[in-house]
This record gives sequence, C-alpha cells and structure tokens, in this order.
Amino acid sequence: MQSSISIVDDKYDDDGRIKRTGTWLTASAHIVTAVIGSGVLSLAWAVAQLGWIGGTIVLILFSLVTLLTSILTADCYRYPDPIHGTRNPTYMDMVKNILGGVKYKFCGLAQYTNLVGCTIGYTITSAISMVAIKKSNCFHKYGHEANCNISNYPYMVIFGVTEILLSQIPNFHELSWLSILAAVMSFGYASIGVGLSIAKIAEPGHHVKTGLTGLVVGVDVTGTEKMWNTFQAIGNIAFAYAFSNVIVDIQDTLKSSPPENQAMKKSDITGVTITTFFYALCGLLGYAAFGNNAPGNFLTGFGFYEPYWLVDIGNLFIIIHLVGAYQVFAQPVFSLVESWGRKRWPQSKLMTKEYHIGTIKLNMFRLIWRTTYVIIATLIAMIFPFFNSIVGLLGALSFFPLTVYFPIEMYLVQAKAPKYSPIWIGMKFLSMFCLIVSLVAAVGSVEGIIKDLKTYKPFMSS
Repeated sequence: MQSSISIVDDKYDDDGRIKRTGTWLTASAHIVTAVIGSGVLSLAWAVAQLGWIGGTIVLILFSLVTLLTSILTADCYRYPDPIHGTRNPTYMDMVKNILGGVKYKFCGLAQYTNLVGCTIGYTITSAISMVAIKKSNCFHKYGHEANCNISNYPYMVIFGVTEILLSQIPNFHELSWLSILAAVMSFGYASIGVGLSIAKIAEPGHHVKTGLTGLVVGVDVTGTEKMWNTFQAIGNIAFAYAFSNVIVDIQDTLKSSPPENQAMKKSDITGVTITTFFYALCGLLGYAAFGNNAPGNFLTGFGFYEPYWLVDIGNLFIIIHLVGAYQVFAQPVFSLVESWGRKRWPQSKLMTKEYHIGTIKLNMFRLIWRTTYVIIATLIAMIFPFFNSIVGLLGALSFFPLTVYFPIEMYLVQAKAPKYSPIWIGMKFLSMFCLIVSLVAAVGSVEGIIKDLKTYKPFMSS
C-alpha cells in the first residue's frame, strides 16, 4: 500500500494533476526569455526622446512597477490562501476566481486585444527586418548613399503566408520547439545590437550629440513634437517590459515545494533584474552610439552599416523569433473562437470533422478561420506599418490593465486589506499613477499614428 501511494505521489501533485518539476532557476529563465523580445529594438529611440536622466528614470520605474506587481501576482496563484489554496493555472482563471465575472470579462478583452495587437505588430516588425537585410546588402554593394528603397508589403505577404501554414498545426504543444528557438533568437539579436553599439562608440573620432533631457526643443524638434515623442517613448518602454500574459503560466510550471509563491518571487527578482540590466545596455548604449538621431528600430534604422553580415544575422534572428512569437500570441485567439464554435454547433461536421493527409490533421473550420485571421492581421499591418507608434500603443494598452490594475486588485482581495488602510491607499495611488502614465503613452502613440498617416503613401517603397 505504501509503495503504491508513493508511486502516485511521484506522478501527481496535491490536486491530482501531473507533478510539476520547475524550479526558481527555470522560471527565471522563462521570465527573461518572455520579456526580452522585439520591444528591445525601440529602446535607443525611446531614450533619445527622454534623455539620459528621463530615459534612465523611466527604465528603472517600469522595472520596479513590473517587479512589484509580479510579486503581488505570485501570492494570488493559490486562492484564498497563498500556500494551501486552490491553484489558478492561468491569468484569466486567477481573475475569475478572485475578482469575479465582470472583471473577468474585462480581463479577457484586455488580454485578447493585446494578443491580436501583437500579431499585427510582429507582422510589421518582421517585414521591416526582411527589408533591412535587402537594404544592408544593397548599401554594402553600391555605397551608403545609394537609392535602396524597397517596399515592405511583399515581405508582409511572405510573413503572412508562413503564418497561415504554421497556424494549421492544431495543437499548441506541438509548437514548443518553435518557442524555444524564438527565445534563443531574441537573446541573439539583442546581444548583436549591444555589441554593435559598443563597437560604434569605440570607433575613432566617434562623437554624437546627446543630452540630459534628450532631443532639444527648437533644434531637433518643436515643443509639441517633444511632448508627443516623450509620451510615445514611455509606451515603447512599457511594451518592452510586458510579460503579464505569461506570468501565471510560468508560475504553473513550479513544483509545489517550496511553495510556488516563494520560488516565484525569487524568480521575479532574478528575471526582472537581468532584463533591466540588458535593457539599460540596449537603451543607454544605443543612445550613446547614435545620440539624438537614434533610429526607431536600432537594427533596421541603418545606424549600423558594417559589418553588413552581422546586421543581416541580427535581422534574421528577429524574423525567426517573430515567426515563433506570432504563434505564441495567435494560438490562444484561435483556440477561443474554435472552442466557442464547437460548443455552439456541436453536430456540425464543419466544426468537428478531421481530415487526415499523411501525418497532418485538417479541419475545415480551423483552416478557414485561421487563414482569415492571418489575412486580416496582415492587411491591418499593411495599412498601419508604423513601428514605434504601434509598439507604443500596444505597450500603453496592455501595461495598465494586465501589469498593474488586476494584480493590485487581486492582491487587495487576497490580503483582505481594509478599505482606506495605508496599504489600500498606497496600492490605489500606484494604480491611478500607472493609469495616467498609460493614457499619456496611448495618446502619444495615437498622435504618432495620425502624424505618420498624413505623410504616408500606401504601397510605396520605403
């Protein structure tokens, strides 16, 4: 009897699910790979808008807020007790069980808006990187002053077709290899960006114009442009720190002893510290390399021309990363609609019948829906191909509800904090402050999109 119980215990957790084996070290690695992504590409531009003082302060501020709210979220993984309560395996489960129905629906809206927005943003970014490879080779061959204008649109179509094919893989778990590859790629291109920045700073006679407050009003920009750019830069930095979509999934990989919340807090501190150090390198070294003329995307804006092959490798890493990341963000959207369809029309063959072509399983509804989704996302990316504005808007829209509001509200319920107590007032003040920051960033990014649209000529080479 004892041996049979120990076998069961070896395989299953206290709640009967398969035993988890993750540690704080593996969770730290997941956090770093989840956070360091395409947001890193705009950090040099963001610091140029804010300057040495503002850029450093905003980077540290977002780091501290992200760290605090991720620690609060760690305590909400089990409810009502943070150590012995019932597990919440996903972010939405957590919101549903702690905050209830209305806020659960609001959370779903915020999460899925963010997921859809990221697929559009990734289409734009990947096409920019594909064009950058073509341009890099053109500049290397014909000189830096050559006319190497190339349209983004054919490359958006290529990316879209690739995603249509990958989207037909029915099971998200079959794509785990793609996630691992994407994580390695994100480290690769961020490291190349840092290395190229250091090399540029070390060049003989290197001198660029930088400032404590960034772009100079009346010289580089007007007062109004400075304000809008500052707002947009805040959104760009917020986007770079966004990992709230996966934070609960990461905690759900941790073994139950030591308690998940203790191990996760250790992972949060380690992961966010490493990320902040890396972001400071990318943003501040990028600003030191380019000064006030820092490009919106520091691997595709041609601050770096040589070595052209290394720039090409960096952009290839970005493309491979985004091919995988697109699926990570799109699959939950696919799954939501498909599960709704199966419940709505359980007898429909369109919904349920699987066709086997070799080792591939095809379902007609899945084929039609996923193909349509990718086509629409690609078309929207073609209409609004503005990297910094879109990144800023995505950061602003997801940062407040997912990174700040829900973690704070769940923590206050979990901790049973009395209304108007010092901790309640402090948390509400932080939430209100972050709401204002997010609204400012969103307004700045929308203004950036409107400004870009005024001079934008659709389907022309860039």
